[in-house]
Amino acid sequence: MSGDADLARVAELMADRARSRMLLALTSGRELAASLLAEEAGVSRSTASAHLKRLTEGGLVAVRAEGRSRHYRLAGPEVAGAVERLIALAPPAPISSLRESTRAAQLRRARRCYDHLAGRLGVGVMAGMLERGYLDGGDGLFDPGGDDRPASAGHEVAYELTASGRDFLDHLGVRLADGRRALVRYCVDWTETRHHLAGKVGRGLLDRFLEAGWVEPIRPHRALRVTPAGAAVVGREFGVTVEA
Repeated sequence: MSGDADLARVAELMADRARSRMLLALTSGRELAASLLAEEAGVSRSTASAHLKRLTEGGLVAVRAEGRSRHYRLAGPEVAGAVERLIALAPPAPISSLRESTRAAQLRRARRCYDHLAGRLGVGVMAGMLERGYLDGGDGLFDPGGDDRPASAGHEVAYELTASGRDFLDHLGVRLADGRRALVRYCVDWTETRHHLAGKVGRGLLDRFLEAGWVEPIRPHRALRVTPAGAAVVGREFGVTVEA
């Protein structure tokens, strides 16, 4: 027989600043090497290894060995969701350097929310698809009086991909993954407080943006750089102006 949930164990893992910075970096949905995570957390490699061992044993992080190298990722989308929800509750970290200011601007402009686009780029892509009739069911706006919360997966609006939306995805070269995952889902973006796309469509769009070179990862964190080619595509196909 099991007792009540041991929240303290999970909270203890996240409470350390170095481990929390590693978890934030891993919300990009990518695997990252221990050396990159050490740099992100501002600790030595040996210290990072100790932290990563605790996160792995605690079930928050998974590891893949490749020779002598170790590559880490979040243990699953439920971990990413928990971290994103905590982001909404946490106060903003003080900005004390040009580097931190630059990173904050990059995250707001375009980033990954686990396996889909977020930030101004993400909400702009969804708004453009709604405006052009590729999605139906809502307006992309967050209702603060409802049950949805910022930095969380939404459930109040039942968005649907229209027939013209399927044609549009084919036109862009977007491939949708197999499996039972919902075709269209959304999150309430934590910086823009509007909806961005998740589900199979959200993942397919991010995969295509990366494959085509329309966005590039800014390692080691989850920010994305919009390339000149990407800015042109987003403007032409979605009616959204983004800074390259």
